[in-house]
Amino acid sequence: MKKRKIPARMCVSCREMKPKKDLIRIVRSPEGAVAIDESGRAPGRGAYICANAECARQAEKRRAVEKNLDAGDCGLLYSQLAALCAERAKPAEGATAE
Repeated sequence: MKKRKIPARMCVSCREMKPKKDLIRIVRSPEGAVAIDESGRAPGRGAYICANAECARQAEKRRAVEKNLDAGDCGLLYSQLAALCAERAKPAEGATAE
């Protein structure tokens, strides 16, 4: 039997290749709006970032999302991204504490 290939994408912040399902997709729609794409299927130009707070901080500092998506100011997006990273980190922390 053939092994299925796991899709990998590069984080725009730390530049590491990781499985696509472990990353958060940020998309610039054809209209130019930038948003977090939780489904991973929204149309438009996409960029991926690790689901940890350190990568989100580093991306904000380097303006990595703006550069990769040719977008304007993404200040609100970074606060949403930080909240999503914190939300995703809580179940992992709870599972290790048991």
